Amino acid sequence: MRRHSVVFKLYMITSIMIILLFAVVMIMESMFFEKFYRNMKLSELQRQASSFAEGYEKVSTNHQAVSQMLGHYMNEYDASIAILDSQFQLREYDPYYIVMQLQQRSITIILPMAGMTFDQLPVGLHLGNTITVDGIYMDEQDSIMHPVQLLSDGGPLERGLVREQGTIIDMQIPEQRSYNPMYQDLLVKQMIQDWMLSEEWANIHWAYEEQVTNVWNDPWSGVEYVTSLQKVSDEQQYVLLMTSLQPVDEAVEMMKKYVLYIFPIIIIVVFILAIFYSRYITKPLVRLNRFAGQLAKLQFSEKSPLSSKDEFGQLATRLVELSTNLEATLTQLSERNEQLQAEMKEKQRSEQLRKELVANISHELKTPLAIVKGYAEGLQDGVAKEKSDKYLTHIVNESDRMNELILDMLELSKYEVKAIQLELRECNIVELIQHVCQSFSKIIEVKNLHLAFSPLRNNEYLVEADYKRITQVLINLISNAVRHAPVGSEINIKVEHENDGHVVVGIHNEGEHIPEKQLINIWEKFYRLEQARDRKSGGTGLGLAIVSHILQLHGSQYGVRNTEQGVEFYFSLTESE
Repeated sequence: MRRHSVVFKLYMITSIMIILLFAVVMIMESMFFEKFYRNMKLSELQRQASSFAEGYEKVSTNHQAVSQMLGHYMNEYDASIAILDSQFQLREYDPYYIVMQLQQRSITIILPMAGMTFDQLPVGLHLGNTITVDGIYMDEQDSIMHPVQLLSDGGPLERGLVREQGTIIDMQIPEQRSYNPMYQDLLVKQMIQDWMLSEEWANIHWAYEEQVTNVWNDPWSGVEYVTSLQKVSDEQQYVLLMTSLQPVDEAVEMMKKYVLYIFPIIIIVVFILAIFYSRYITKPLVRLNRFAGQLAKLQFSEKSPLSSKDEFGQLATRLVELSTNLEATLTQLSERNEQLQAEMKEKQRSEQLRKELVANISHELKTPLAIVKGYAEGLQDGVAKEKSDKYLTHIVNESDRMNELILDMLELSKYEVKAIQLELRECNIVELIQHVCQSFSKIIEVKNLHLAFSPLRNNEYLVEADYKRITQVLINLISNAVRHAPVGSEINIKVEHENDGHVVVGIHNEGEHIPEKQLINIWEKFYRLEQARDRKSGGTGLGLAIVSHILQLHGSQYGVRNTEQGVEFYFSLTESE
């Protein structure tokens, strides 16, 4: 870079300003942020402990009210809360529960703090949802149940258990907890034991201390926790709050508060630098703007408004040259503009397809990648070695699923950018259907399905089609029918001749209907009526989208309709002359 160039000047000024800004931020962060974060965490926890203690004093004699308040405050404060007696023994409460309305009565399902992990809790529960629970009643009135399995899968009921189904009318479950709530709540006892054995505990004068704070490190996970022990004034009891120092969300919130303290200083520095920066940079720009205004009025001049040797001076000289050539280039620019618009539309279309491809692949690969990672970590840690073959099978299955998804996405992308050329030839559609059906014989036998194929005439049905692509259409549609057909039901495939010179193929399976409003949407990529069911059965969500593109290239009339007994997919092909 030349010394007098505007690039050099901009580079120097911008570099100095950014370096100075980052230096100030980094210095202040390195010196104060860690201490600021811990102090804010301790202060916030002490305030929360005092607030909870005040509320607890009002309802301490009501066991149910205390349990409800515990769950509410643990969710609100993102902390584990425990009530201790005068001997610092943990008092047992059940802060998490679900109240379910049966036909004639209501029951309370107590979510145990021990024996249950956070991932066993149902996801997306709301008031009014209907759930099925297998469990054991804990009282003679059959009003309190200990759950063994939430959201029962409808399988055989284990001996000794009771299955109840009803509507949720009230509940309190862990929400907005940044760390694993079940695991963290169970650590309270371990934390109290470790703390009581420490020297710090022996030095506390309990007769005078109203509130004691401490930082404890979980020896198993290595996570740091900050705790606050608050004495309840009216009784010989204590309130203990414990929260993790690890969650990223909390650290970000603390960082935001921290930034508020240094933000005014940064603003002042930026304003001072911006004043000098803007005056220095905009001075030649003002002169160029005046000169450009004269050119806009067709007041051309052969004298440059600037005499500097940098890019601004060169720009002024080029503007003078531009004014003499402007009229000759306007016509060329107009013609080129139309061409550029057409190219831009094509680039935008390609870019949109690329973004959709990346977004859809990212979304669809997230779940199988998480499953593979979980099983791989289990194998790496040596967990359940006797299940290693099962884990490896799951990893291979999920890898095959991801490979199938990627291949389907690449195939669909070729159709979307119109990169596929059909190779039309005469095909016997009856023989082709019989050949495809044979490939599904195993799964048809497993599901005890009855496959009925009934052409309406004995002679051959010859059509003009791309043999490979129509085979793919039949595989996708028959696979879809087999996947959604109930066990022991019938799949019917028929071929009909129409007077307009077309052959219509219909594939019908018994089962649930598709909602009428969603019939048009099933041809869209990644559209699924039931996300969990389709994935479990192996679908990628791209089969029908590929079918749609192939049939469009064939000029086919295709669609889907509900029948009395199920759903029928159909398409037409041009009959061979």
